[in-house]
Amino acid sequence: MMSLGTNGYASPAARKMGYDVAEGVDIRGRYDEEFARILTKDALRFVAELQREFRNHVKYAMECRKEAKMRYNAGALPGFDPATRCVREGDWTCAAVPPAVADRRVEITGPVERKMIINALNSGAKVFMADFEDALSPSWENLMRGQVNLKDAVDGTISFRDQARNRVYKLNNQIAKLFVRPRGWHLPEAHMFIDGEPAIGCLVDFGLYFYHNYAAFCRNQGAGFGPFFYLPKMEHSREARIWNNVFEKAEKMAGIENGSIRATVLIETLPAVFQMDEILYELRDHSVGLNCGRWDYIFSYVKTFQAHPDRLLPDRVQVGMTQQFMRSYSDLLIRTCHRRGVHAMGGMAAQIPIRDDPAANEVALELVKKDKLREVRAGHDGTWAAHPGLIPAIMEVFNSNMGNAPNQIQTMKREDAANLTEEDLLQRPRGVRTMEGLRLNTRVGIQYVAAWLTGTGSVPLYNLMEDAATAEISRVQNWQWLKYGVVLDGDGLGVKVSLDLFGRVVEEEMARIEREIGREKFNKGMYKEASKIFTRQCTTPMLDDFLTLDAYNNIVIHHPKGSSRL
Repeated sequence: MMSLGTNGYASPAARKMGYDVAEGVDIRGRYDEEFARILTKDALRFVAELQREFRNHVKYAMECRKEAKMRYNAGALPGFDPATRCVREGDWTCAAVPPAVADRRVEITGPVERKMIINALNSGAKVFMADFEDALSPSWENLMRGQVNLKDAVDGTISFRDQARNRVYKLNNQIAKLFVRPRGWHLPEAHMFIDGEPAIGCLVDFGLYFYHNYAAFCRNQGAGFGPFFYLPKMEHSREARIWNNVFEKAEKMAGIENGSIRATVLIETLPAVFQMDEILYELRDHSVGLNCGRWDYIFSYVKTFQAHPDRLLPDRVQVGMTQQFMRSYSDLLIRTCHRRGVHAMGGMAAQIPIRDDPAANEVALELVKKDKLREVRAGHDGTWAAHPGLIPAIMEVFNSNMGNAPNQIQTMKREDAANLTEEDLLQRPRGVRTMEGLRLNTRVGIQYVAAWLTGTGSVPLYNLMEDAATAEISRVQNWQWLKYGVVLDGDGLGVKVSLDLFGRVVEEEMARIEREIGREKFNKGMYKEASKIFTRQCTTPMLDDFLTLDAYNNIVIHHPKGSSRL
């Protein structure tokens, strides 16, 4: 075992050895004393056990995704599975929502950065979802420091000194409930190899967090007290079954009751909307609901129908919840969740306060309130905000419509959604496609990728908080318009989207970015590299599944002498 100094950190002699790894584990990320608190031999052994038991199941699930993609590209449409009709029509419910998280009317999300964690837990929201996924650039530093930060947060010892402001941030007495979102099944962790192959990213995120923190949640001596999770990017209930088996293995290892772990699944892919009952059924002992991950859902609509030229999206700003396919998705999610006794969570308000323009800020806030009023009246039990400044206004909307009830599970059954058809869920979106839409997609996409490459996964741009999901919409929409030579409406009337046009747009938008942020910042940033990546992604003959998979190798830095090997 690694020898420890009196403060719990590795001694100088141990540091020369690197991390004290479990058998079959090879850590290729940089050694750091703080990271060594997380990457203990026993914790790594637990992660390795998860990888060994479930990697073939995950590989099979990813192959099933590829097969489904081939069917859709050949003209098939996603739909309800006749083989699981008995599950959809069955009279069953999930485990009761535990009192600890019965009230989730406003949730805030953000990356696992130290100051962000403190501010979000202190924000007045009911829940903070700490994100290892779309809001985080998965560098080794970000991931491991995030684990350190979360452990300190769970322990209640987390603090942050802002040198520039000469201010110390600490937790209040009353804080939000902590949920953690690991990465999706498709993402590898290239800084950790297990038995010679990259680890599955989400099992690293889940395994390290659970191993170090489950005891703090389970001091209440009962099921349903956590840890709590959000599960992203699923396309089929077989993927939920893997998560359920992971949870059961973790609970057994820890000696805690079945159902102690609870999770909310993001319904953010088009295939998953036809699998909501099945997903809840697989996780029924561990579920606390589903969430409308609407930005990824829009991205998934384009990706699913990439070979269908009759499914072209209008400008992304026009694809809101008033579109029939989006409204149907929300209504069916509410009905499904409430029928099964769990939360139906609404989507993200991506707006951020406009501090230098009070009038514009008021207009934006009214739009947020209108969207949240629609959600609560439709039956959602809670919703997401990207910025603490939105929480009071959103909380007021939900409080005035829900009163003292912690949720709407019993009062808003949405039986009218029982008649929603596959056609409703696949309705073609309406709207126009404009030159400004093409320009905005390009400008946002390049700036997001530039930030992501330098370690920032959540970026304020043009009064909205952009993350990987919104960047994906920009990318796939550009790709779709180029692929099918869209003729633009409005200010681009009669102009066909071509490679030549797109090349000029990229050049002009790069010049605009430079003007907006300043030449010095532009030259110091990764904008030129980001432009190459984003342009390649928009012009590739076959659409890549995920922008971040293509860009990931740009942030992988191996330190082969950083770990001891057994």
